[in-house]
Amino acid sequence: MNAKSLVKKLRLSKEALERVSQSVHAAEEKTSGEIVVALAAESSDYSFWELFAAVILSLAAALCALPFAGKIRALYESSNWSAAEWVLPAVYAFGAFFLILLLFFLFNLILALDRIVIPKLIKEKAVGERAARAFLECGVSNTRERTGILIFVSYLEKRAVILADAGIAQKIGGDLWRLIVTELSEEIAKKNAESALCGAVQKCGELLAQYFPADKSDNPNELSDGVVILEK
Repeated sequence: MNAKSLVKKLRLSKEALERVSQSVHAAEEKTSGEIVVALAAESSDYSFWELFAAVILSLAAALCALPFAGKIRALYESSNWSAAEWVLPAVYAFGAFFLILLLFFLFNLILALDRIVIPKLIKEKAVGERAARAFLECGVSNTRERTGILIFVSYLEKRAVILADAGIAQKIGGDLWRLIVTELSEEIAKKNAESALCGAVQKCGELLAQYFPADKSDNPNELSDGVVILEK
């Protein structure tokens, strides 16, 4: 899924993305902290689990077809098709093979099926690892006082993560961020991406302002306010 498809899935127009960016700018005016919003279509390609599920379902389909083997053979024998004995087993084998391929591509195309077949723990681990990578890719760790946070959303998994740099983690516990993440994830799942992101940014800004109020004489904007669309 490319960036254009991702923002379409999240129902984020160009104007909506600009409003999220504006909410980041407004929040950062009250704090010395920096907020980065990053979106990803998925946190991993999950190829192994897609193929594994395709194989299992193909085997299940083959087992379901066994009771009809006799009728298929009778039809084959009554057709006067003078083919070798190996033809019918070959048809079954190639049929199963192409069914596996079909299901494999189907799982790649239908995100709802991916969400079902990929284990929860695998998705959570993948989102956590991708968020950690995004933290570095977006330069959140590069602020002079280590007061950056990342609001990360992964669409396929319908999960969100907030990562805070060392300067913030010393003063603000993880439980406070988790409350914001829970609400953000729920609203994303309801397809309210714009209001969810703006709300999360506002809450993060208010929390940062309590512990890291802005110094009006020296409060540079160290990181971009725009929403970052991540590649795999």
